Amino acid sequence: MTKHVRLLILGSGPAGYTAAIYAARAALDPVVIAGPQSGGQLTQTTAIENFPGFPDGVSGPELMDRMREQAEKAGASVVEDTAVSADLSRRPFEIGLDSGETYTCDALIIATGATARWLNLPHEEELRGYGVSACATCDGFFYRKKKVAVVGGGNSALEEALYLAKLASEVYVIHRRDTLRAEKAMQERAFAEPKIKFVWNTVPVSYIGTQAEGGVKGVVLENTRTGDRSTLDVDGVFMAIGHTPNTGLFRGQLDMDDAGFIRPRHEGSPMASVDGVFVAGDVQEIVCKQAVTAAAGGCRAALAAEKFLSE
Repeated sequence: MTKHVRLLILGSGPAGYTAAIYAARAALDPVVIAGPQSGGQLTQTTAIENFPGFPDGVSGPELMDRMREQAEKAGASVVEDTAVSADLSRRPFEIGLDSGETYTCDALIIATGATARWLNLPHEEELRGYGVSACATCDGFFYRKKKVAVVGGGNSALEEALYLAKLASEVYVIHRRDTLRAEKAMQERAFAEPKIKFVWNTVPVSYIGTQAEGGVKGVVLENTRTGDRSTLDVDGVFMAIGHTPNTGLFRGQLDMDDAGFIRPRHEGSPMASVDGVFVAGDVQEIVCKQAVTAAAGGCRAALAAEKFLSE
C-alpha cells in the first residue's frame, strides 16, 4: 500500500518532533515515521536539566512525550514504524517501511539521529543513566565533586574530560594506546589540567556496581600490553568513542562525509545535496549533539521545507 504526503519526517527525537510542530502549524500535514526507538536517544536519559523551560529538570521520556503531544495537537501524524528503504532519485521520493507500507512525499526531512558507540560490556545497557553515560554536557552536573572516567583518546574524549574537570573532583581518561588522537592544542589543555589523569594502554572490561546498588561504583581495567587487570573506583563512566549517524539508507544518494554525517548543501543550511531533502539534528551535527540544538535544526528544516513546497 502506498500513501502520498507533502512532507515526510523520518525520526521522532527533538529534531523530528520540532520539525513536525512547525510543519503542522504551516498546514503541511506532516507525517512522522517514529523509527525503531520512538522518542529517540533522550528516552534513555533519566534527567535533563539543561533544556529551556524546565527549571526543575525533566526526564527524557517525559520531554519526548510532551513534544509528541504538541506535534500531534498541531496536526502532525506519528506512525510507529521504521524506514528500511529510500529512493531519492526522483520526486516524489519513495520511502519503504518495515511494515511493508510505502510512503511517497514531495519533501523529506531526515532527523534519524546518531547512535553513540558503546563498549557493550556486561550490564552496560542497564547501567545507562546509572553511572554510564555518553554525554558529559547532559549528565556531568550529577557528578559534582565525584570521581569519573572518560573512555577515548580523540578530541571528543578530551572535550568531555575538560568539561567534567569543572565539576568532578578527579577525571580519569582511559585510552587503549599510549598516545592520543586528539589535536595537539586540545592535548596541551588536558595535560595542563591538574584534575585530569591519564590511564594509558588500558581498556575497561566490566563495571563494578548494579542499578539496585545505586549505579556504578567502579570499573575493571585490563592492560592492552600485559593483560593485567586492576580496578578503578569511579562514580561515573563516560563514553567518548564516537557516534554513528543513522544514515545508511541514504548512502550513495546524498553527499556525506567519511563518517556518514550528511553534508548540507551550504554551510548553515538544512538543505541536503538533493532538492527537497532536508536534514536536522545529529545526522549532521558533529559538535554539540544537544537536544536544544537538535530542536533548532528541526525548526530550520521545517521552515526551509515550507518555503521549498510553496515555490
